[in-house]
Amino acid sequence: MAIIDLVRWAPQGNDTIYAYRFPETNLSTYTQLIVQESQEAILFSKGQIVGKFGPGKHTLNTENLPILRNLFGFPFGGKNPFTAEVWFVNKLQPYNIDWAIDKMDIHDADYNTGIPLVANGRYGLRVTDAERFLIKIVGTKNSFTQDDLTDQFFGEFSTKTKSTLMQFMIQNRIGIKQISAHLDSISEHLKSIMLPFWENLGFELTKFYITSIEVDSSTESGSRIVDALSRQSAQAIGGYTWQQSQAFEVAKDAVDGISTGGSGLLGALVASNMMGGLGGSGGGGMMQPQYNQPTFGSNNPVPLGAQMQSPIYSTREVYCSNCSKKFPNNVKFCPHCGDEYNPCPKCGSDNDKNAKRCVSCGTQLQQGQNLCSNCNAPLVSGSAFCGSCGKPQGENKCIRCGTELSVGLKFCPKCGLKK
Repeated sequence: MAIIDLVRWAPQGNDTIYAYRFPETNLSTYTQLIVQESQEAILFSKGQIVGKFGPGKHTLNTENLPILRNLFGFPFGGKNPFTAEVWFVNKLQPYNIDWAIDKMDIHDADYNTGIPLVANGRYGLRVTDAERFLIKIVGTKNSFTQDDLTDQFFGEFSTKTKSTLMQFMIQNRIGIKQISAHLDSISEHLKSIMLPFWENLGFELTKFYITSIEVDSSTESGSRIVDALSRQSAQAIGGYTWQQSQAFEVAKDAVDGISTGGSGLLGALVASNMMGGLGGSGGGGMMQPQYNQPTFGSNNPVPLGAQMQSPIYSTREVYCSNCSKKFPNNVKFCPHCGDEYNPCPKCGSDNDKNAKRCVSCGTQLQQGQNLCSNCNAPLVSGSAFCGSCGKPQGENKCIRCGTELSVGLKFCPKCGLKK
């Protein structure tokens, strides 16, 4: 069998190759070994490493490999054949590897429910310990590529990444709505966890980052969640509630049924009732008037006229503009999320503090509107009494006719009411 006089590796093609075994093993003490700038060569003979060579041109003689004299009993000088495997390891080039993880079910902090997530990103690896890398990973292969690496460690890498990612989100209460703002901190945390794993295999983890964490829309539950989030965003931008959108859909179906002769009188009644209910806070009953009847026996009696003007003075449930959960309108803050109750002076629906119009009835909301000095409830324009606590409003006005009263007057000059 012919003796190989020259050993070298010149990578060909676009494949990412970490390590390459020279196909011939018949060497001699005159064989020339050429190692390129980005490579390191490792020689194995009789199951052990006999030499390591950095970039440059080397002669495989007993001067460079003194262990050959122990293994083969070679004297100095002469062309002595021996058998050895030569491995070339690409050390200087960093490798960029894309990664993706699916089927992550996490209890979301924003919506307080389980949401399926997917994540993807990229990391970079560089071989720093060629000896450890060859012994622990490569084994009996003739070459070791990037695909070999990802296939071999996919399970362990995915489990460790998924577990660390979910623990970080749960411990820091990061929900899907804020996740994009934390990608950098999550990436740094994951890199610190993955660093010892790759160092033990002879690699340096040059970088590790997450490009996105999203709802897994490939599943049925994930698809419904994505659709719900899209609808929620559209409602927030359009200024209408979920109840209103449902009412519009029912009314539209009823009207379509009338036009095709399918629903008849029933469809007309449903459509009329649903559309009329939109003037309130999300829907009214069949033939229900758009005002609340006066209540009696209250600790804080309210004038009948004020109750007829607006339904906000009777106790009922409204939807929170922040978390969309119901709460009674006789409290100042939502008991579910703590958002301050900002009622519409006409229908009582809760609105965002920066809203210009009511999300339910469209009434224009005045910034800095008049509030009761006693209970801080909004006042209907021109009200003589607070509709919430019954306290008379305006110390310098007649509480009966609203005439401005000068200082010192004991009776109203217009209606005669005693001050």
